[in-house]
Amino acid sequence: MHDPDVRWSMLCALFKAHPWHGVSIGGEAPDRLTAYIEMVPADSVKYELDKDSGLLRIDRPQRYSNVCPVLYGFVPQTYCGDVFAAHCAEFETRAPLHGDGDPLDICVLTERTINQGDILLRAIPIGGLRMLDGNDCDDKIIAVLDGDPSYGQWRDVGDCPTPLLDRLRHYFLTYKQSPDQKRRDTEITRVYGRDEAHDVIRHCQQDYLGAFADVASVFGRLIASKDLLPPE
Repeated sequence: MHDPDVRWSMLCALFKAHPWHGVSIGGEAPDRLTAYIEMVPADSVKYELDKDSGLLRIDRPQRYSNVCPVLYGFVPQTYCGDVFAAHCAEFETRAPLHGDGDPLDICVLTERTINQGDILLRAIPIGGLRMLDGNDCDDKIIAVLDGDPSYGQWRDVGDCPTPLLDRLRHYFLTYKQSPDQKRRDTEITRVYGRDEAHDVIRHCQQDYLGAFADVASVFGRLIASKDLLPPE
């Protein structure tokens, strides 16, 4: 009963895990990782994690006719901060660049119809979109659902048909844009493959450990605590 995995299982049985801080990215990351899904293509409102409570809340109704074409969410225990921004700056001429202060976004491709968010799934990153919102880096990792019968064998963004990538790019470039707006709020400066996606994930893991070291320490103490064990 002194196994840390047993203690962690007991802790999870007592409380609902916070999707950002309380869910592991997975021991195989960045090759294969856990993703938390906030939105699915059928959603007519934008759902977003409430960072304080860990509950999924309505951020706003979708403003225009754009519909998110994929499962959309974030990678637990990641953070887009200074380390991530410095990596982005290696490829961009604009300066200074900043992380957007959120967990790393992820788009998951699957042929299956999934009708609800607030779920966890296993995803295989194959690439990403370098998206800039002003001077904020807001990358979108592109991944496939692990075991998906149609997309599950893809291992790099080059395996993804161009029209599917175009749909992703069009959505993220226009979902905030009104019909009369001439200038876009966002731009996509780069479509990258699996190796860089892995680098981005690692950098965002590093940022998370720097930004939330206290959270990791608290979880570590809880797992190690004998208070989680039944009396002998």
